Amino acid sequence: MDKDIYVLAVESSCDETAAAVVKNGRDVLSNVIYSQIALHTEYGGVVPEIASRKHIEKINQVIEQALLEAHKDLRQMDAIAVTYGPGLVGALLVGVSEAKAISFATGIPLVGVHHIEGHISANYIENKDLEPPFICLVVSGGHSHLVVVKEYGEYEIIGRTRDDAAGEAFDKVARAIGLGYPGGPKIDKISRQGNPDAIHFPRAKVGDAEYDFSFSGLKSAVLNYLNSCQMKGEEIVTEDVAASFQRAVIDVLVEHSIRAVKKYGCRKFAIAGGVASNSALREAFERECEKEGIAFYHPSPIYCTDNAAMIGTAAYYEFLKGVRHGFDLNAVPNLKLGERVL
Repeated sequence: MDKDIYVLAVESSCDETAAAVVKNGRDVLSNVIYSQIALHTEYGGVVPEIASRKHIEKINQVIEQALLEAHKDLRQMDAIAVTYGPGLVGALLVGVSEAKAISFATGIPLVGVHHIEGHISANYIENKDLEPPFICLVVSGGHSHLVVVKEYGEYEIIGRTRDDAAGEAFDKVARAIGLGYPGGPKIDKISRQGNPDAIHFPRAKVGDAEYDFSFSGLKSAVLNYLNSCQMKGEEIVTEDVAASFQRAVIDVLVEHSIRAVKKYGCRKFAIAGGVASNSALREAFERECEKEGIAFYHPSPIYCTDNAAMIGTAAYYEFLKGVRHGFDLNAVPNLKLGERVL
């Protein structure tokens, strides 16, 4: 396409209020994020009502800032993109309502985006050479998916969690060992001072689905270990517990992912989602992919957590395919990857 395509993207699926301007799907002109972590930390997790209220307060500000930093105005936008699922329904509704209002007032086409598709598309921002097909592991607080990316916007889920998502397990274990919320970054940090071989925690396998994940048993094993130590009066070395737990999660994620890459004959592999910023996970994949001759892609940490740049990138490829949404677009909190609401 000869003409440059500019997308104003909005993301509000959980506890980040974000807006970005993306050019031609891969050039991020601005990426503004208002994080609510400080607000939710005292509650030990995201409180949906508080998240929705704060989105309402901040969404106009982040959009204005995104346009300002990009040195663009609304008249130069070719599409308004917004996450419409999955996520917290109240939080999603704030972003969807805002995007529809802007589209209605300006006549700029509206493009709804799947949140997980956004995470996968984050890999395109800094890896200009990455194109489908490839396999992507999406790991976050709410999702653990192993996905074959067949084409832009075309996906096959070959593995998913049967219970807790990886990020959810990180948060629960972090709370149990007294680290608090958010758990992922804190376990990543403290694990560097621990011995990952100090405690053997289980690596769950799902017998009838070789690429599926299960982390609830691992979480229970950690809790049982902590309770046992307390009952026996034994010392609990927090760093060792964190490092051993993290190793157990990483071993499963790496094993399933590399097996899938080999079986599907795709020598390109990417990671995405909040847990993808975990330093030990990245290092493990770098080692294994180098050993197996697999090209390894990953976004910078800023594009791993929820952000609007990834939504703008995903929307660009949807826009090129002619996807447009009407003003009846609604929030779909349980939207499945690959599912379309038109």
